[in-house]
Amino acid sequence: MSAKKVLVVGGTGYLGQHLLQGFSEIQATTPFALAFTYNSFPPQPLLLAFPTSFAFHVDLKTGLGFDSISQQFGQPDVVVNCAALSVPRACENDPDAAISINVPSSLVNWLSSFAQSDNTLLIHLSTDQVYEGVKSFYKEEDEALPVNVYGKSKVAAEQFISGKWSNFAILRSSIIFGPQTVSPVPKSLPIQWIDGVLSKGDKVESFYDEYRCPIYVKDVVAIIRTLIDKWLSEGKKMQLLLNVGGPDRVSRVQMAEAVAQIRGYDSSLIKPVSASSVDRGVKSPADISMDITKLVQKLNICPTPFKDGVKLTLAAEAKVASNMFSQMVRATITKQEGHLAEI
Repeated sequence: MSAKKVLVVGGTGYLGQHLLQGFSEIQATTPFALAFTYNSFPPQPLLLAFPTSFAFHVDLKTGLGFDSISQQFGQPDVVVNCAALSVPRACENDPDAAISINVPSSLVNWLSSFAQSDNTLLIHLSTDQVYEGVKSFYKEEDEALPVNVYGKSKVAAEQFISGKWSNFAILRSSIIFGPQTVSPVPKSLPIQWIDGVLSKGDKVESFYDEYRCPIYVKDVVAIIRTLIDKWLSEGKKMQLLLNVGGPDRVSRVQMAEAVAQIRGYDSSLIKPVSASSVDRGVKSPADISMDITKLVQKLNICPTPFKDGVKLTLAAEAKVASNMFSQMVRATITKQEGHLAEI
């Protein structure tokens, strides 16, 4: 049986890189042909880390680059779309860019060019910011009433996909957190940022009145892999909308407190402030915690509790730091041995 083809759109982003890592770990037992797209982020570190994958430069605004995928990779069995303009302030400042990138019209138009287009499953990453944020634990059936341009562009994307594509899974993701990627992403990661500030004894101002259901990145990878396995094994039409969050509703203050508790930092460094006291240049929903019952029931996946995910994240960062230190020590010893040999 020929290898199934998986294309990760936005493969150089945070989730995209973790997906590439997840697929690379199972390629020995599951024959996947893997490709990813990039825009401005150099793919060289990823090609070194995942040498059997293909990399394609694609401009989602214009669709330039998709023809190269057709010629060199062919029609994918699964496309995971992680690409987005995901900074709310940037979306607010440039609504046209938000729509042109976040609504995957060029991607869907390209997929439609294949004769048997129904053979491709599109997994699209949406956001919890499609919800208005005036209550707790939103369900998928609740009306999407976003309060900012980012959320509106994501609602437009969901509507476009459900209207134009026959096989899809739309994942409304909360904050995704976890270990750093193979090629470090330019944006700050929430747990690492909190850890870095508190480790210096500096104060952290955190919102006490904004609530999310952060999800550990490896759980998102597991969810996507489960959807792919389900699609490839059953071959049935899929039209699915899922809330993808962790099991815990937490504020930014509670996120910081979890890091402080695990690390043993002084929790008095955490200063609770109201979200309304800070001008972020964009309106943000207050409570977009999500009910994930449907996720658990449909896929039989129970996401990692928040504190456990923080422990795993910090442990992974410590392991990386330890490995880097060991490499530095070995390099220093080798250099000293070489110097002694010359004496």
